[in-house]
Amino acid sequence: MTLSREESSPPLRWKFSQVFGERCPGEEVQDIDIVSAIEFDKTGDYLAVGDRGGRVVIFERKDGKHTPRPSVYRNVLERFDSTVTQQPEYRYKTEFQSHEPEFDYLSSTEIEEKINKVRWCATPNGALFLLSTNDKTIKLWKIKEQKVKKVQNMDPNQVVSSENSLLAERSFMSGQDKRSVGNGLHLEWTENMNADTEDAVHTRCRKVYGHAHDFNINSISINSYLLVDIWISHSEIITSAEFHPIHCNLLAYGSSRGFIRLVDLRQSALCDHSARILQDGESRGSKSFFTEIIASISDIKFSRDGQHILSRDYMNLKLWDVRSGSSPIAVFKIHEHVQPKLCDLYNNDSIFDKFECCISGDGLHFATGSYSDVLRIFSHGIGSEEGITIQAGRNPKRPSQQAPPRARRSSLSNLTRGFYWQAHQNSSLCNEEISCDSKLSRLAWHPTTNLIACASTNSLFLYYV
Repeated sequence: MTLSREESSPPLRWKFSQVFGERCPGEEVQDIDIVSAIEFDKTGDYLAVGDRGGRVVIFERKDGKHTPRPSVYRNVLERFDSTVTQQPEYRYKTEFQSHEPEFDYLSSTEIEEKINKVRWCATPNGALFLLSTNDKTIKLWKIKEQKVKKVQNMDPNQVVSSENSLLAERSFMSGQDKRSVGNGLHLEWTENMNADTEDAVHTRCRKVYGHAHDFNINSISINSYLLVDIWISHSEIITSAEFHPIHCNLLAYGSSRGFIRLVDLRQSALCDHSARILQDGESRGSKSFFTEIIASISDIKFSRDGQHILSRDYMNLKLWDVRSGSSPIAVFKIHEHVQPKLCDLYNNDSIFDKFECCISGDGLHFATGSYSDVLRIFSHGIGSEEGITIQAGRNPKRPSQQAPPRARRSSLSNLTRGFYWQAHQNSSLCNEEISCDSKLSRLAWHPTTNLIACASTNSLFLYYV
């Protein structure tokens, strides 16, 4: 990754692409419909979104994915010696209920179904595998398209109400008793379908990892094979963890005390000793009542080459070189304007809000969210220190209209209400008032294209270059 001004790309010009689940002005959204997790898969062809109601919805790229461009553009590309970028477009694929409320008998408390994180796994044999977690339980899901025979004049009373009835339904449709073969926890349909079939997305929970530890699950990360046992005292909480994208023996995790620890699992599977500690030297100066709270690391991300780590605390976005942990190589101010109001933010618990961060595939650009549904995008060494500010919506220049709220159960299915519109989004916003009720805290950067997916309450917005 190159971060020099001379070799880096010019500032990006962001445009609005799509919105799913757009709400009307003044529309009231229930808490369980608020988006709580966003994740692209490794190819960028699929996007998973989780909400506080324990549901996961999958979007699929519909613009040909990795399909080569038509030959009609070849002469144009050769003539101008340039690359024509194609905007990715997504469509609803499927959704499923991942988690339900559960009771923890050890603590005598009810565990919420809110999806804290989703992570894509390897995709063998064309099937999609996804990890999702709430506070206590991690689940592995398999999502696969299967051929289902079309049925005409079917009895409307013949309704299949559970996954266990799927085979019976197919036997009914084929008019004969067919057999299936067991494959672990998943029953694969073995009939050779004819042309009179249609695709159906089938989702199955393949494994449940329940109550791995006594504390809440804040982060999950995929590794090739290593087992990890992380120990930390009660006075410090692991808030985010990421495996190195190239070397599976390296693990980085951030804590509530503002440290980022980089450990080598070849030395020990017990992560109580750190190979390297990344800490901002300025944070060791004068302290106040809020110092430790705002220093808590809410999210970390490796760059694709693994040489840099992007971290987000309450006030700042920081870029670190893993080879030198004495201080960050770049600091981007996010919440400098809330510094005089920390006492008010503490009283209404907003100071404990967690904001995610993301990094572009080339490692040159970074993004995070803020209050008033603001998306902040920065580039190291180019552009202004304030970066680019985008307010989630179709037109950030248009003031929000006030209207009497009306209750509506939006449900995750309403993310299928997709719209497509384009407009330049390069104007900066200066919000003097802090709207803590509206915040943009969940976002993800496409792995190969400059496209960002971010969430405002129950709405999913996509911006591209």
